[in-house]
Amino acid sequence: MTLRLFSPALLLTIAATPALGQHIRKTNPPGVARPVGSYSHVTEVPPGTRMLFLAGQVGNRLDGSLPASIEAQAAQAFDDVRAILASQGARPDHIVKMTIYAAAKPTDPAAIGRKHAEMFKGTEPPPNTWVYVSQLARPEYLIEIEVVAAVPTPAG
Repeated sequence: MTLRLFSPALLLTIAATPALGQHIRKTNPPGVARPVGSYSHVTEVPPGTRMLFLAGQVGNRLDGSLPASIEAQAAQAFDDVRAILASQGARPDHIVKMTIYAAAKPTDPAAIGRKHAEMFKGTEPPPNTWVYVSQLARPEYLIEIEVVAAVPTPAG
């Protein structure tokens, strides 16, 4: 009589589940120029990670009003991204890709940079793409921030 301690399906499940402590890695590989801004070139997401795809966030305040400046809209959009992540048990360090669409040039780009840096303080920033477009869904929207996040699930 042969005693089987583990079924092949169970072994595959164990192999595909990230170990506790396995985390999302953001890196800049050798042989590629360092990023010119606050971003990483690549994010590696371990198997078994819960993926979150956030809709593009514009600068609408909770009361429905919209700030006039691109900087204020960006600040609100970053805050909304943070709030949506928190509602899902995620944090900014779980962001694996960010795309920013801007329909206007900021008069104070450093203000947006500070808000971005604040969001990723203490962690490597994710790959990030900034795209200028002629217009967003509504003409009063000046910026939209789209995010993909990956939340490691505990092993077990």
